[in-house]
Amino acid sequence: MPGVVYNMQPQPPVEENTRWFEAGVVTIGVEYREVDPANLVETYKDSAEDMAELRERSPEGGFTDEGVSLHVRSTEDGHEFVRFDVFDGEPHYHYVRPTGDHNNVVSFDPVADGEMLPWALDRLRRRLGDMLTEAGGGDLAPRLDGALLGKVVDEVGALAAEAQRSQRAARGVT
Repeated sequence: MPGVVYNMQPQPPVEENTRWFEAGVVTIGVEYREVDPANLVETYKDSAEDMAELRERSPEGGFTDEGVSLHVRSTEDGHEFVRFDVFDGEPHYHYVRPTGDHNNVVSFDPVADGEMLPWALDRLRRRLGDMLTEAGGGDLAPRLDGALLGKVVDEVGALAAEAQRSQRAARGVT
């Protein structure tokens, strides 16, 4: 498995901040997220194991970042298999196993790959089946409808780009 493996699941999307787009067997969510130590503690406070892992793996001062997240989940059961965190500080993506015991976080290299949002949208179009398989959702891959997925990714891309632009402008970031 690529990346850093966590036993804890990623922080779930905030439903009221997420717009979902159904694309057949998968549904893609667009959310602007602000991650900080306080909201991570709030998320994991009821699990001693998750809190221990969070404390052990957090950098000094805790994880702090923000940006657009693209969530890819099964339309049927809602399990999130892949997430692209198009963050300004440390962009990365996740493979989230349905067993609940693996969350692989893979760093994105903007020097080699450029802006993450166009890269992530391209992965949704061209590599999602392989990424779902890597995350344990291989049963979904052969049922992807490429034409429908392409249309949905167009919508997702437009909303994500606008969210990214408006939030960066509000913070005075170009």
